[in-house]
Amino acid sequence: MLLDKPTTRTPGLQRGFSLVEVLIALVILSVGMLGIAGLYVQSMQAGRTSMFRHNAVTLAGDVADRIRANPRAGIAYQGGGADNGCVGADCSELEMAAHDIMLWRAQADGTLPGGDVTVVFDDTVFPPEYTISVDWVEPGDPPEQSYSIVIPVLGI
Repeated sequence: MLLDKPTTRTPGLQRGFSLVEVLIALVILSVGMLGIAGLYVQSMQAGRTSMFRHNAVTLAGDVADRIRANPRAGIAYQGGGADNGCVGADCSELEMAAHDIMLWRAQADGTLPGGDVTVVFDDTVFPPEYTISVDWVEPGDPPEQSYSIVIPVLGI
């Protein structure tokens, strides 16, 4: 019958991990996790910026559509807004322009931080042009963000 020999340890031969090796592995893992957290924060900021830019482009498109629907208002789109209840054809061109401005400013305030819409009318060129600018301030970024489009209006 064969008997198993008891195993004996020889001095200097180690089995398993030492405490130093475990601590080094934890440090490396911690640095990796911090990198992942930093990337997560960057992706959240990029998503927020993308949402604000989408809102600005949509708002500028709405402004352009309203100007095309009321092309004879001209310089009135550079003025102030007024809630005069214009819905449909029961308003003059100037009243409709004031109502449109009031709606844009409300939309800009509701969808963009520090949002503002400005329209500049240029009748020195043919066809006359409107420059629409949507401005906003993103949290954490010092400069003001802006989106601008220029639309020619032929119906004047």
